[in-house]
Amino acid sequence: MLKGFVFVPEAVATPIRFLRLAPLATVLLAAPAFAQAPPSGGVVTTPSAPVQIPQPAIDTSTYQGSVSRQKAVPGILPLSLDDAIQRGLRYNLGLILTSQNITSARGARLEELQALLPTATGKVQEALQETDLQAEGLRIPGFPAIIGPYGYTDIRGTLNWSLLNLSALQNYLAQKHDFQAATLSAEDARDLVVLTVGNAYLTVIADAARIQSAQAQVDTSKVSLDQAVENHKAGTAPLLDELRARVDYQTQEQTLIAARDAWAKDKIALARAIGLPLDQQFDLSDQEPYAPLDHLDPDTAVQQALANRADLKAMEQQVAAAQRARKAATDERLPTISFSGDYGDIGINPSHSHGTGDAVGSLDAPLFEEAKLRGDAKQAQSQLDQAQARLSDMRGQIAADVRDSILDIQAAEKLVAVAKSNVDLANEALSEAQQRYKAGVSDNLAVSQAQQAVAQADQQYVAALYQHNIAKLSLARALGVAQTSYKNYVGGK
Repeated sequence: MLKGFVFVPEAVATPIRFLRLAPLATVLLAAPAFAQAPPSGGVVTTPSAPVQIPQPAIDTSTYQGSVSRQKAVPGILPLSLDDAIQRGLRYNLGLILTSQNITSARGARLEELQALLPTATGKVQEALQETDLQAEGLRIPGFPAIIGPYGYTDIRGTLNWSLLNLSALQNYLAQKHDFQAATLSAEDARDLVVLTVGNAYLTVIADAARIQSAQAQVDTSKVSLDQAVENHKAGTAPLLDELRARVDYQTQEQTLIAARDAWAKDKIALARAIGLPLDQQFDLSDQEPYAPLDHLDPDTAVQQALANRADLKAMEQQVAAAQRARKAATDERLPTISFSGDYGDIGINPSHSHGTGDAVGSLDAPLFEEAKLRGDAKQAQSQLDQAQARLSDMRGQIAADVRDSILDIQAAEKLVAVAKSNVDLANEALSEAQQRYKAGVSDNLAVSQAQQAVAQADQQYVAALYQHNIAKLSLARALGVAQTSYKNYVGGK
């Protein structure tokens, strides 16, 4: 499973087949749909409401999907780790959805800006009226009850401008910070894509190694089975030896079938993450590398992560936005100055008309809105406190992620060394047991046990290599350099 951003295998011999990411504070930003509308026409305006800070909305399953309209190409496509990651950075669904939040945040920022800009409108009006004086209460003897029809033409432009509205200004500045947070979150999503695709690629490599190991065990078991059958026919071995060898052979066949099934399904998962058509045949051109990653200083690495992590910078922008929103709630108590005016040409027709207009300036201040003003201030303060708490927690989580990754790398290096030694010893023990059985010194129970030990050692070695590479890739993500430096970490440089 994953702790923070670090992969930790549940067992040494069990691979991580699916990426499980713990919630990140700012992987995806909710679309800011609470921008303040610009003031409407007229002379009376009210202070704008404070901007609500969007909460992070995270759906890590989107990083397992992709958007692509490519068609399969003939033949088998060679796919390197670099090719897979570059495809993921173009077609991964999680990155595409996160990038769309930038557009949404930009739109919300423009809406807030409009509250500070003049609003001009134009209108052409053609009117035709007929008035019933008696219905209006005018009953004059000898005077017509119906007047009209009569009409006029009015061509007019209006201008409304909030000249001084400090609350609206603070809301606009808050949206600017939200836009920066959305941009940084999209940058952080690229690291998550590298981690997701890298994990999927390394999983397929590990699956292929398991198939190779399982096939070798099947071949070895077949040799032992044939030998047991011949010995039983010759009368030099009991039927029990043949039955035991046959069970071992069929057990290894089951393992091989399961390994091939896992490999095929994990290839589908990799294709889904990078946008390859599911009917596209491809082979991985990179093999699982092993190279120690030395000279890891936890304190230095933590400082590097705090300086590089885009999601941390995005959270800092969200805190700044929350501070602006809190100031906007306070500024709601301040007066606002606005201007409205219009000018036009009105008459019975355009050739018989005259220009008219008006201009009105107003100073508006809230007199009795204490419940609303206090409510807005408390909500804004709550948003600020939450953002500051999440920022503090993220700093601690980043430090934990880095230190966990380094510990995982160091442990995985030792596991690889021990697992490799176990493979050599198990193969030597199997060879010794086979020779003893062939010489008739012992039955094939020792051979069966030795084959099981070899299979287990191979599985542990493959899992250790996988864990080591995933731990290095997770460290690159924890440091905030997965997109730019993943080759150095997976390659061990």
